[in-house]
Amino acid sequence: MAYTTINKSGDYFNTKLYTGNGSTQSITGVGFQPDMTWVKSRSSGAWHNLFDAVRGATKRLQVNSNGAESTTTSSLTSFDSDGFTAGSSGDVNGSGNSTVAWNWLANGAGSANTDGSISSTVSANTTSGFSIVSYTGTGANATVGHGLGSAPSMIIVKNLSSAYEWGVYHKSLGATQNIYLDSTGGAGSATFWNNTEPTSSVFNVGSTLYTNGSGQNYIAYCFAEKTGYSKFGSYTGNGNADGTFVYTGFKPAFVMVKSIGTEGWYLYDTKRTSSNGGNAVDKYLLANDPIAEGTFGAWDYLSNGFKARQNWSGNNTSGQSYIYMCFAEAPLVGTNNVPCTAR
Repeated sequence: MAYTTINKSGDYFNTKLYTGNGSTQSITGVGFQPDMTWVKSRSSGAWHNLFDAVRGATKRLQVNSNGAESTTTSSLTSFDSDGFTAGSSGDVNGSGNSTVAWNWLANGAGSANTDGSISSTVSANTTSGFSIVSYTGTGANATVGHGLGSAPSMIIVKNLSSAYEWGVYHKSLGATQNIYLDSTGGAGSATFWNNTEPTSSVFNVGSTLYTNGSGQNYIAYCFAEKTGYSKFGSYTGNGNADGTFVYTGFKPAFVMVKSIGTEGWYLYDTKRTSSNGGNAVDKYLLANDPIAEGTFGAWDYLSNGFKARQNWSGNNTSGQSYIYMCFAEAPLVGTNNVPCTAR
């Protein structure tokens, strides 16, 4: 039997909790120098802020908004060897605010990639299947190199220059469909991806301003599935407290789930501890909304997947289809043959 080469998922993805001080503070304990950091206050309605090493520190995108990129010198001011430095901005370091930061490892500031008809700058980690891709649109159907060496299962694209929603490609929807990260809207037909599936070297973009407007600057976050570390898929809710079980092959650390109908993008992780103890995970944030952390929509995070524990529109309505992205806390069995247990 072949085992994953990623024995320690925390070397590539990690959730960090901290309390804001309203000034400046170094956030350590991530375990690596992150290349993408997504920050959200848990205790307030501060907006989601996302930063990456290709665009550079202080250049923020707000996930719950269609707004263009902005430079905020009091936000995330540097990516550091074991985390990052947060400035005085209330969105990332509000005084007394309980805050969560989700962190991914790519490969630094990136390098030139000419695999596509549009040249790109790519920071790629082929081991973990994550890349950050910067490019300038042409306004005509095109391809963009992503640097992963395997086809992405999920791609999130944002127009940096103008106010357009976050476009999401998900393998369970296919390249003829799009769904917006900053919206509760359902999946719909779109030419964002030129109706063509991504390959091991490129993803496709149509002529829309959401993914390829002439002279517009874009950032794309690309995720390829890696056995024992990440999983991207879909499931159908059953409407029961004994809910649908989703097999991932590992114990989840983080799950983002979205109904393909009208619902929000729910974010759960194992660092934000359950109100009920045991395996239950029930503290959520919404990617499309700046509201403070809520408690509902319980899951069990198990050694080999996750299971819904409520009849709820956010994750388990009977007959409703859901898409998800999931990253591991630990593989079910690593190369050292040590099994992992549920929480």
